[in-house]
Parts: sequence; structure tokens; C-alpha cells
Amino acid sequence: MNDALRAVRLVFLGAAALTVTSALAADYPAPQEADWIVTDFRFHTGEMLPELRLHYMTIGDPDGIPVLILHGSSRAGTSFLNDRFAGELFGPGQPLDAAKYYLILPDAIGAGKSSKPSNGLRAKFPQYSYDDIVLGHYRLLTEHLGINHVRLVLGSSAGGMETWVWGVSYPDFMDALVPLAALPMPMSGRNWMMRRMVIDAILNDPEWNDGNYTTQPQAWKRAYAYFVMATNGGTRAIYKAASTREETDRNIAARLAAGTEMDASDILYAYSASRDYDPTPQLERIEAALLSVNAEDDERNPVELGVLEREVTRVKNGRFIVIPASENTRGHGTTQDASLWKNELEALLWSAPMRHPD
Repeated sequence: MNDALRAVRLVFLGAAALTVTSALAADYPAPQEADWIVTDFRFHTGEMLPELRLHYMTIGDPDGIPVLILHGSSRAGTSFLNDRFAGELFGPGQPLDAAKYYLILPDAIGAGKSSKPSNGLRAKFPQYSYDDIVLGHYRLLTEHLGINHVRLVLGSSAGGMETWVWGVSYPDFMDALVPLAALPMPMSGRNWMMRRMVIDAILNDPEWNDGNYTTQPQAWKRAYAYFVMATNGGTRAIYKAASTREETDRNIAARLAAGTEMDASDILYAYSASRDYDPTPQLERIEAALLSVNAEDDERNPVELGVLEREVTRVKNGRFIVIPASENTRGHGTTQDASLWKNELEALLWSAPMRHPD
């Protein structure tokens, strides 16, 4: 491990123990949900939807300082409404206090209550990418909400990759960027291999029928369960919970039995959307203060590749931190525990210049 990576790990050696307790629910305003219909939305492929529904949730006063928060693949903005995330960030005196900030949590194209393949088009839904998701959210903020600048863009997993895309696509739009559990590198290696496993399992499911299924395909769900087990949870934490073959088998059986209610076409599109993700050619375009937060045991974004040390130096106001692995971290899911990095977020918001205070 080089000196730079060791240094950023040391920041968290004392904080790692905080994961053993969950945060108390914060007292923040009730979320407000709404939809916006975009007419004739054109995707990067040239495909067009006559009506694209973008669902979003807001917390706080619209006159507050805008902050954009982006969810992971096949999830929704509501996935942040838990003690470990919202409970650590949105309450009085917390880093994203909803009495001060106007928090915007949209559902991505293809997810939540936004337009998605399972609404009816299935395999005929436009082949969207992260660029399309970011464009949709940009239009939501500027054309619908009347917001031309935000204090912060923060996203987790796929939302973290979208945060990198925001930085290179709209460098004047934000003061600060915080991508969580996402590396600034092309989609490749084990990350893409495991995604391909899910994609291929759906396409090769006999019930898929080229997307013309009459009942929800089932065979692919087994591959998806193994994908989740293999790429999330943290090696040490999983071993602590299942240190014998018998315990491991019981854990696998429980996960397989739980299954998933998600639609095959939605999952197919959500994981395919990452196929051309690659912000690296344009990292010098990023102007906002950037804090990349990753976990040492992240199965999908291995820090040992050295990507952070190499690429963050190309961001003029960029730095990164790595949360050390322990029995209490959760691999790719580690950064969902905001208690591990909220002090760094608070410091970022104190120091990042307000480039467009109006």
C-alpha cells in the first residue's frame, strides 16, 4: 500500500467502530413527491420517448440551498430514507440539514417511479446510459424546478458514477461533488464481468422471449442473487456471519428463497446502462471541489487498482478517502453508512467556494 492510500485510510481508523451502532432517526421535514413529464425526450442513441416521466422527491424549503442526491442501480430516491443515511445527514445541525438545504432525490430513468421498461415497452424501451440519466436530471432541475446551480451533487454506486458524469458534463453547475462507491474508470474488469453475468442470465432465460414475456421470467433471479452476494457485504463481515460451510449454505438458501420482485427488463437495462461509462478522458474539466469516498473492501470498485491515486490528481480541486475494511464494514455497501464520512462532507461544504452564490 503506498503512502497516499495509507494516509487516507488512517483518517478512518478510529471511525470504523462507529458502524456497530445505527444512527437515531433524524428530525427532518417529510419528503414531498412529484412527477414531471418531459415531452419528446431524445436519448443518446437517437431514440425518443414522446413522454418521459421523471419522478422526484424533495426535502426542505424550495428556497433552501439546492443539493442533488443520486441513488444506485435499480433503486430509488427513497432508498436513502433510513437511519444510516438520512438519519446521519438531514436532521438539525447535520451536514445536509434540511432546514438549510433543499434536498432533491430524483428517481433515475429506468428506476423507481420514473419511466422504465416494465411500464410496458420492455425490450423496446430506449437503450439509455448514464449520460441520458444525467441529462434527464439536468433538465428536471433547470426546466422544471428552475434551479441553475446546486451546492452539491452526491451519489452512491451508479449514482456515484453519475456524479462523475455530472462533473465532466456540467462543470459550472455545482460547487462540490461527492461520488460514493464509484471509481473514475471505464466499466471493465470484474465489475463488468459480474454485470454481464446478470445481463446474460436474463437474455438467456427461456422465459425472456426477446422481452415478449407474458409472465415474469424466473431463472435469471438465481444469477442475480449470486451477483448480490458476490459483490456486496464485505469479505470480513460475510465471514463473521458465516464462518462455516453450514452457516454459509443456510445464508445462501435464505437469499435464494427471498428472491426479488424486480422486473427482468428493468434490471437488464439498469445494468446495461453502465456499458459505456468512462469519465476519464474529461476529468480535467471538473471545476467543483471533489471528494471521492470509497471503501477498502468494495468488491465492485477495488481500490488496489490505484485508480483513485492516479485519476484524482487530474481534478484540480479533488481528493479521495478510503474507509478501512473491518468486520463492521459492508464492502460495496459500506458508504451507505454516512457516519463514516459525514465529517469529511461537512469539511468539504465549509471549504468549497460558493462559485455561484445567486
